[in-house]
Amino acid sequence: MAILSKDEARAILEKVLSFSKADECEVNLNGGSTGNIRYARNSVSTSGLTSNITLVVQSAFGKKVGTATINEFDEASLAKVVRRAEELAQLAPENPEYVGVLEPQSYGESKGFFQSTASIKPEMRAEAANRSIELARSKNLVAAGYMQDNAGFTSMMNSKGLFAYNTSTGVNFSVTVRTDSGNGSGYVSRGYSDVGQLDVAKASQVAVDKAAGSVNAKAIEPGKYTVILEPAAAVVLLENLFFNLDARSADEGRSFLSKPGGGTKLGEKLVDERVTFYSDPYDSRMPTSPWAQDGRPQEKIAWIEKGVLKNLTYSRFWAQKKSMKAIPTPDGVIMEGGDASLEDLIKGTTKGILVTRLWYIREVDPQTLLLTGLTRDGTFYIENGQIKHPVKNFRFNESPVIMLNNLEALGRPERVVSGESEVNYLIPPMKIRDFTFTSLSDAV
Repeated sequence: MAILSKDEARAILEKVLSFSKADECEVNLNGGSTGNIRYARNSVSTSGLTSNITLVVQSAFGKKVGTATINEFDEASLAKVVRRAEELAQLAPENPEYVGVLEPQSYGESKGFFQSTASIKPEMRAEAANRSIELARSKNLVAAGYMQDNAGFTSMMNSKGLFAYNTSTGVNFSVTVRTDSGNGSGYVSRGYSDVGQLDVAKASQVAVDKAAGSVNAKAIEPGKYTVILEPAAAVVLLENLFFNLDARSADEGRSFLSKPGGGTKLGEKLVDERVTFYSDPYDSRMPTSPWAQDGRPQEKIAWIEKGVLKNLTYSRFWAQKKSMKAIPTPDGVIMEGGDASLEDLIKGTTKGILVTRLWYIREVDPQTLLLTGLTRDGTFYIENGQIKHPVKNFRFNESPVIMLNNLEALGRPERVVSGESEVNYLIPPMKIRDFTFTSLSDAV
């Protein structure tokens, strides 16, 4: 019962709203199943399946708002959770930024549900883990990985007649492969809506090759280098840019998008003209929900187009205050790239460093979006278009804004999962000049 049909969800939501005595009421009903398998030291350690449905009721009297949650669906329980939300609303102080629930909206049809993913069984997860483990074991390497799949629905209805419903599926896979000595490491991650696109053996082979190739890494001096960032490395820097495309923080002077003396950089050239970021809930490569959490429709939005900052996210409150269109935060971001493969970028590099992955990202300066972190799981020196040898890992200090102004080339976009936020993105590998490495790291 983890995925309710549209009619089943509508019936429950209508029943809940029938109990409401508040000025306004919004009800969210979400559920699904999540399966997983985890392995380490070439052995499966855990496997599980969770299934749940949750109902959230938000009641408002004027600007006094209360919220209550329940996972029981008999009539008495539904009435009880509504009463609880109303009691909490009456006790709450007024929220000066409450803008009320939305009128009915129009949404497109999502393409993010795949029966192939919803039908994954424990045997399939076990087979996938075994393929990955056997590839590592055959090379006397040690694998640790995680595969998670989900299938679910989201729905909402409010007292003004808005109703929204969506189903989605997803599967994420990642594996770290190390040498038995622990001095070589490789990593790969993949994420799809359709499990039919996931090739566990092919993905695991990438991590296996990197682990075997990263043994006996040489130390080279820190400094400014041309780097090729694989998508898994680039995304943890870029998402810090994505998460900060917020109009309010820019208007209030708290952002790298704030202008000295007031105002924002909206409409200004921010990065190299080859850089375009957009979100599109109906893109078949990475479909997302057609509506945002508060019920606003998600549309195709250009955030940065040919280097120019085109849009910022606006909450409904801030949009009203600034007389702007309310634009919700997207569920995924796509960066345009080129046709070159990662191998093509390497072949076109005279001297540089290939970075598989970045981690432990921390913000140094919000005004410039300066970040620090470490390379890991396969860092290699490139010379005359070939990988010459592995190098010891570095600490870096770099801003994604500066990085995107030092762009030399973009490759073919790939769908990747951010290890920091577990969000999916479509990001190309990228070649960047003058990337700043500040010190060496003994980590692998």
